[in-house]
Parts: sequence; C-alpha cells; structure tokens
Amino acid sequence: MSFFNSIFGNSDNTDSPKSNVNWTELTDILQLTEIDAISNEKPVVIFKHSTRCSISRMALKQFEREYDLENVADTYFLDLIAHRDISNEIAKKYDVYHESPQLILIKNGKAVYDVSHSDIDAVALKSKV
Repeated sequence: MSFFNSIFGNSDNTDSPKSNVNWTELTDILQLTEIDAISNEKPVVIFKHSTRCSISRMALKQFEREYDLENVADTYFLDLIAHRDISNEIAKKYDVYHESPQLILIKNGKAVYDVSHSDIDAVALKSKV
C-alpha cells in the first residue's frame, strides 16, 4: 500500500465503514425515530461522513482507531453524499449546524454534543457519554 493510500485510503475503496466499530448504516429518514427510541435507553453516536473528502476520511479512521464504547453506545454511520436528505433532517431535528465530517451524540432524543473536523475525538466523546 502506498503512503497516500495509508493516509487517505485507497481510491478503489467503497468508503463503507470497515472497522471494529459496530456501525449501523443510516440510510432511511425513518431510522431517526429508531435512534430517538434507542437514545432513551443508551447514548447513540452518529458519524456524518463525506466520501469525497480526505479530511472526513482521516477523521473517520482516527475515530475508529480510538473508539472503545462498543457496549455503551450505539453507532450510526451516514454517507452524507448518498443521503444528503437524512443529513439535512438531522440538522433540523437535532438543531445542529450541518458540517462534515461531524460527530453527534444523542441522548433522550436530543443532541447533547456535536463536533466536527479535527475536534472529532473518541476519547473526548467517552467523557460525554
């Protein structure tokens, strides 16, 4: 693997999440109702990722390396290029400004923490859960 592929990912990669994070792909607006229900029992993390952005890819890979809340929070992955309508609905529903990449923590049906770009940090998230 070349240096650039190790940093930015392989260009023939489908950009689907492949990691030790147990991602649920967010592909339908109706899943936001599911997220609200789950968030009443345990925290839910949404990672909004732009498959066209190398910064987003780096933030995702760094987050996946550091993440260790598997049994504590449910994790949803949104490819916002493919599902911009869901991204827009997240911004409206949870009253967060749309950014990419973006990490949003949902508790009791409300966004209680959101960060983007270099502020995405799994260790910092752990202190918010």
